[in-house]
Amino acid sequence: MTREIILYTTKDGKCPIKEFLDSLPNKVFQKITWVLQIVKELDKIPTVYFKKIVNSNDIWECRISFASNIYRIFCFFQNGNIIILTHGLIKKTQKIPHDEINKAEDYKKDYLRRLK
Repeated sequence: MTREIILYTTKDGKCPIKEFLDSLPNKVFQKITWVLQIVKELDKIPTVYFKKIVNSNDIWECRISFASNIYRIFCFFQNGNIIILTHGLIKKTQKIPHDEINKAEDYKKDYLRRLK
């Protein structure tokens, strides 16, 4: 199974995930690219890299560890095999900030509304 990955863009042309990726050191970017390749190609993605966020509106997180940091990329599925990446953050605490989940849900709503 091959999945397609799309970068979410706001109505006014901003791309939060691209801005996040562009802000990262090259080695971190390379590791994220490698993990996203796994997400695209493997039928069963290991949960160490990819899992659904509990108590969210079907928002998933792609998790990338590099050095002592954990990078999180928020995303959702469209039609089962298209993954829309919304935005990312460097996670400092165990718990994901609730406003980050809300932001991903808002991006999802906006994307699906404009898709119609």
